[in-house]
Parts: sequence; C-alpha cells; structure tokens
Amino acid sequence: MWPREYAREALKRGLVYEEKLGTNPFKFGMIGSTDSHTSIASTEENNFFGKLSLMEPSAEPHYRFDEIIIARENPDKSNRIYHWQAAVSGLAAVWARENTRKSLWDSMARKEVYATTGTRIRVRVFGGWDYSKKDLHRSDFAEYGYKNGVPMGGDLTAAPKKNAPDFLIRAVRDPDGANLDRIQMVKGWTDKAGNVHEKVYDVAVSDDRLANRKGKFPPVGNTVNMDDLSYSNSIGDPVLGAVWTDPDFDPTQRAFYYVRVIEIPTPSWVAYDLKEFGGDMPDGATKADLILQERAYTSPIWYTP
Repeated sequence: MWPREYAREALKRGLVYEEKLGTNPFKFGMIGSTDSHTSIASTEENNFFGKLSLMEPSAEPHYRFDEIIIARENPDKSNRIYHWQAAVSGLAAVWARENTRKSLWDSMARKEVYATTGTRIRVRVFGGWDYSKKDLHRSDFAEYGYKNGVPMGGDLTAAPKKNAPDFLIRAVRDPDGANLDRIQMVKGWTDKAGNVHEKVYDVAVSDDRLANRKGKFPPVGNTVNMDDLSYSNSIGDPVLGAVWTDPDFDPTQRAFYYVRVIEIPTPSWVAYDLKEFGGDMPDGATKADLILQERAYTSPIWYTP
C-alpha cells in the first residue's frame, strides 16, 4: 500500500542500487515471525490470542476485530489495516545440515531460509543452468540440487551462452494442514534504462488444471464448510514440483527469483471467533474475508550479469 512497505519492492530497489553503487543493500532472505506482543508463540488460526493482550479472545469480538494495526494516524482511512484483516502469525523455516546453534546460524547467514504464514509447508528451490524435468523425481534431489546449482539465498552469475536459468522446485504440504493450490515464481528485474519490473509465473498447479488463452489458471476451488469450519483435502495436491526455465530471460539484466507456495482455502481466525462467540462480522468484511490461503515465501536467488 506504500511504495517502500513490502519485501518485493525492497528487492527491486536493491537491483537499482547495485547498478549504481556496485553493491546491493537489500540482498536479504525471507523469514516469518509472529509480530505479537503476548509472549505466546501460537501460529494456528483456530488458537489466536491476538497481536496484543488487549486483543485476546472475547465475547465482545468487535473490539478485537476493529483495532487498527497499520496506519492508525493516517487520515486516509482506506490505507488502514485492521486486526481482523491480519493472519495469525508467521514461521521462520531454516534448511540446516544439523540441529545445532552453529549450523542454524550458518544457514541464516547464507540466507537458506524461508517464511510461512504459520503453516508448516516444506519447500526447496535450487537455481542452475542445467536442470531438467527428470531431476524433479531424483531420490537424491537435494544432493543433486546443491551439486549442480545454488539453493535459495544464493547467486547465479555470467549466464552460459544462450542459456536461461533453470529452477528445481519441490513443495510438500503441512502434514496436519491443507493441500497445495499452486507454486509460483516471482521475478523482479531491471531493464537497460534502469527501470524495475516484476512478474508472477504459475509454475505448478494442482488437480491438472489447464490455463486459459491468457495463460491464467482457474481457482483451485473452496471446500470450507462455514457451519463447522471444516475443509476437505479433496482438492489440491499434497506435493507439487516443477523444473522451470525463465522464458523471458535476458542475460544482460539483473534479476531475482523467489518461490511462493499457496495452500487451498481454509478458515481464518475471524471465522473461528464468530463461531465461538457469535456477533456480527467486522465492518467492511464479507464472507470471503473469513477464508484465507496460507502460503510460504522462499529467499530469492539473484542473477547478476
């Protein structure tokens, strides 16, 4: 909602700074956190104790719903974000060689990390110049990925002649959660004039859905039952993967690539509150706002000419 508010905008500006300064101050990895002030590490939509102790579950839900958490002092009310519009919390995921303090810190230092909105999706991505579709089903998937490319948080440089980067991607649903809707690749790049661009590609979709003439895939569907706040994994897939090659690659342009994995629809904490305590929906909310799609975001892989 503001030009410099979100990670993708910072990643794009980092490419411009690198062009001008020779270094990228926004070469960061992605992690998720709770952003709560309650000392409670709950990440479940059905067990949300609020961003602050003042917003704990209550039979008077409107106070909990209507608290302004972004742009409280902004006179333009359209830019405000209310408590009911926020998901519960995020998680930081780390790919480490072992469960030790040193190994975890080493992984964070090399940015081999990713963020989720609270779900425990597992996602891995490698970038290189010579991956193929058969590599997606290798028993030594990770070993081969490291040997022939770089993981999330890594760098690709000096593209071989006529080659575009290949990305080896695999995602697995939360074992106790919802199936996966799709995998997307988010690309940002600079052109010769120094302008920044972005594009989101659907690289794997569940249920064998087909794209329309414009290349867009239909929604995965919605199985949420608002009466008992259940959903069904009869749609979506438990595992998705792809080997994706950038169709718009220009070896002279700086770029970054990160993967976004999206689940099928599930109930939000607002739906659970209304079910438990009753009352009216938040002002401005619709039934669609009682449903969300949890997701994961990986650290980028950067390309430098």
